[in-house]
Amino acid sequence: MNEKAHPADEPSKDNASSEEPMSLGRKEFELLLQDLVRDSAPRMFAVVQELGDCEDGVVAAWGLAFEGRAEVVSAEGVSRLSARTPESALRFFSGGARNRARLIWPQSLS
Repeated sequence: MNEKAHPADEPSKDNASSEEPMSLGRKEFELLLQDLVRDSAPRMFAVVQELGDCEDGVVAAWGLAFEGRAEVVSAEGVSRLSARTPESALRFFSGGARNRARLIWPQSLS
């Protein structure tokens, strides 16, 4: 059987190039990865406990704020918790009338 190839059966140069993934050089790929990391990086925060009326303060925990959740580890490394937001984790570090927990975002410090 002698079959002729039809033009529709052969990939055209336009079709072949549009189906192949774009080849990036090492530098372009590195820049692409850096953008990916920058866009998806969590924000670091500290949970600070203020003791009394400007009497003392401690960093009680460190956390990472991801989109849709926060992961928090106590400063001693003993406890870990997941929360919906960094703010919602504060209730685990507040207690008593003279102990107030709040967030400090280190990247916003100058």
